[in-house]
Amino acid sequence: QVQLVESGGGLVQAGGSLRLSCAASGGTFSSYALGWFRQAPGKEREFVASISRSGGARDYVGSVAGRFTISRDNAKSTVYLQMNSLKPEDTAVYYCAADRNVIGTRTVTEYDYWGQGTQVTVSS
Repeated sequence: QVQLVESGGGLVQAGGSLRLSCAASGGTFSSYALGWFRQAPGKEREFVASISRSGGARDYVGSVAGRFTISRDNAKSTVYLQMNSLKPEDTAVYYCAADRNVIGTRTVTEYDYWGQGTQVTVSS
């Protein structure tokens, strides 16, 4: 059983930056691909970014490509999401998730474990 705890959310002005962290415990961190998802009020949870077990493969949804960077530190059992040039439409609860597959997917149901989420609010 893997436990995931996100941190780093908050309120930021448009154009600003935030760095989300997700610390894992209870499992072999390097055995999981990891993903970040977000959910805005009244909307479905959507894929943001994923990273493979080794960190060698990364994927981003088009709306964040070039602004967000996903990374992982297997020694610290932590995955990060660096978010730059934030826009009001990035406002959502952000969740990290762990997937037993080698490479993360964009599909919510493929992920086995989820964190509780952290709120990101971008003001205009």
